[in-house]
Order: sequence, then structure tokens, then C-alpha cells
Amino acid sequence: MSKLLEQAIEEVRKLPEPEQDEAAELLFALAEKAKGPYRLSEEELAAVERGIAAADRGEFATDEEMDALFKRRTP
Repeated sequence: MSKLLEQAIEEVRKLPEPEQDEAAELLFALAEKAKGPYRLSEEELAAVERGIAAADRGEFATDEEMDALFKRRTP
């Protein structure tokens, strides 16, 4: 580990937990980016293709359907 990263981590340890979590998320994002582009699985690619086909046909969720979805997903 580089000296600079060690110093940064020591400073982050002094922060409140929410800020420590934010710093960790940034480090995870940087590490993921270094792995290269994300490759879709066969299932994910098929889902994307189905979505594009539906959009091409003009099939979109209604405002009511979206409201219901967000209400189910919001704690």
C-alpha cells in the first residue's frame, strides 16, 4: 500500500461513520473502474434486448405503475 493511501486512510478513520462509509464507497467504485468495463451476463443482455424491443413498440410503464413501483421500493 502506498504511503499516501495509508495517510489518507488514517485521516478517514477520524471521520464519523457515515463519512467513512462514503469514502469506502468511493474506493470501491475506483477499484471496480480499474477492472475494466462491466460485461453483461446472457440473462442481463436478454433483459436489455427485451426492454429495447418494448420501447421500440412504444410500450412504457404508466405514471401509476411507476408510482406503485416506487412505493413498494421505498422503506
